[in-house]
Amino acid sequence: MQIAQEEIFGPVLAIIPYDSVDEAVEIANDTVYGLGAHVQGKDLGAARAVAARIRSGQVHINYPAWNPHAPFGGYKRSGNGREYGIEGLEEYLETKAILGFQGEIHHVPSTAPYQHFPHATGLR
Repeated sequence: MQIAQEEIFGPVLAIIPYDSVDEAVEIANDTVYGLGAHVQGKDLGAARAVAARIRSGQVHINYPAWNPHAPFGGYKRSGNGREYGIEGLEEYLETKAILGFQGEIHHVPSTAPYQHFPHATGLR
């Protein structure tokens, strides 16, 4: 179905019938895009299981409030970068690996870049 294959921006709600949860996930994933998705359901455990199977950068369950700590970005042709959250901050960092230490691995803790953002530490 064409509406399930395209990345539509606007106030659009598509309701597509399905016979099983597996078919619903297949319909949701059968696109070259993957920016955002929504799962509705009374059983939160089942909704979370479905959300985990959807190939999208962000999946909302039962219309939650916007969360600035949740990374935002797409899968597939919707892009790979992230905005917001720690992942959004990491887009502005450069990673350096230093090799050649004799028998030792030196690692900078992942929270080090966030020392100026105390609210961001501990989110991982």
